[in-house]
Amino acid sequence: MPILIREEQFGDEAAIFKITEDAFRGMPYAGGDEQILVDRLRDQNSLVLSLVAVDDDKQANASPAEKTVVGHIAFSIAINTDGSAPWYAFGPVSVTPERQAEGIGAQLINQGLATIQSRGALGCILTGDPNYYSRFDFAVSPNFSPANEPAEYFQLKLLSTTTPTGTFSFHPAFYE
Repeated sequence: MPILIREEQFGDEAAIFKITEDAFRGMPYAGGDEQILVDRLRDQNSLVLSLVAVDDDKQANASPAEKTVVGHIAFSIAINTDGSAPWYAFGPVSVTPERQAEGIGAQLINQGLATIQSRGALGCILTGDPNYYSRFDFAVSPNFSPANEPAEYFQLKLLSTTTPTGTFSFHPAFYE
């Protein structure tokens, strides 16, 4: 089914909360508060990029704002101790369970990375499954990992020629 990726709009918040909650429910790696993290980032004006995937096949005559949201990805600023900027972090990325394995998450990730790169991002960090994120050219980077993150899951993707020398931290909302 065709998917349209667009920036989050006012009124998408409830759908994003539910999709994120449903997507992470019962997952062994989930903290159980991923949907709350998105709200915290939004409430603190720290969602620097928030993209939604909407079903572009159903409601063909509806405006983009009226179409059903089926996925979401959040980007926030990441800090490197070497002072270089801007670095971004992404996560969570979620797709409603009944639409998973259709490539929607990959579309969100690819469009999000292209967007932050066009905005001058030096790179992007995340904590997640290396087997999945390696397809997007993320590499496990334990030397750059924050002290409170599992180093074996901390990953970095360079979007420029700048190589970091310090360690990273996620936005404080990740630790509340």
